[in-house]
Amino acid sequence: MVMKFPHHPEGDAMSAERVIGSKHIGTGHPVYIIAEIGINHNGDLDVAKAMIKGAHDAGADCVKFQKRTPLLCVQEEQRSIERDTPWGRMTYLDYRYRVEFDEHAYREIEAYCAELGIDWTVSCWDEGAVEFMEQHFNVPFYKAASASLTDHALLKLMQSTGKPLMISTGMSSMDEIDEAVSQLNVDALLMAHATSAYPCVTSELNLRMIHTLQQRFAGVPIGYSGHEVGLATTHAAVALGATFIERHVTLDRAMWGSDQAASVETGGLQRLVRDIRDVEVALGDGVKRVYESEHGVRAKLRRVLSPVG
Repeated sequence: MVMKFPHHPEGDAMSAERVIGSKHIGTGHPVYIIAEIGINHNGDLDVAKAMIKGAHDAGADCVKFQKRTPLLCVQEEQRSIERDTPWGRMTYLDYRYRVEFDEHAYREIEAYCAELGIDWTVSCWDEGAVEFMEQHFNVPFYKAASASLTDHALLKLMQSTGKPLMISTGMSSMDEIDEAVSQLNVDALLMAHATSAYPCVTSELNLRMIHTLQQRFAGVPIGYSGHEVGLATTHAAVALGATFIERHVTLDRAMWGSDQAASVETGGLQRLVRDIRDVEVALGDGVKRVYESEHGVRAKLRRVLSPVG
């Protein structure tokens, strides 16, 4: 059964639009492209800045990081598990602290993004991360990772800031998506179709879910957060109507880290942005017309002229 949400009757998807800073996200506007840096920087500010520069040069609209309070978001049974890292063997909790940026680092990120003219934001994984961001920074929107979709208190806290909230729907059932949306203000909501496998095989991308979500949550801009290898399927998501795109980015897919293999190197991001803009132009407006460029071919090749022109 299709759920109906207040003020957004089924079939009103064309009205879905949100304002993010100086940009509009929705049908009829350029696709908003998010370069997800996440924790691919491995706690190195210089690496993060190089990724920001690469995303800017590629033409992305926004770079996104992940913000955690490790003591709050790492489950107790996982904290003392040891793992090998580039900085030696350490507990998982110590590792999470090692790759977290502090206020000083984010001040530099904020200033660098302002200098380049690119938006920046974060995925908040816990309440402490939201409080940290609200105390020190003013990002244009928040993102909730797929893992947080069932954390309704966290989702509502992010929305309580008055900023638009973008949620991802990977690793979630339709009932879980419905329940999350029922808890939120849909007028300040954006939603990304996603499959949470890193990297994701093509057969599990299920891009037609973009249409399913558009029909089910009319009035909510629907985008795509991709974790696949390659670019073609992200182009397809745009052709299917995704109003924003998120892809993980890296300087080198061989770098250490769990998300690197599902990321796009900055050169690939440049091709992705270029091709998305081409797809947008190619989609046109759906109104049939005879173009000036066709007139010569029409006069030369059409044997029977139509009486209706």
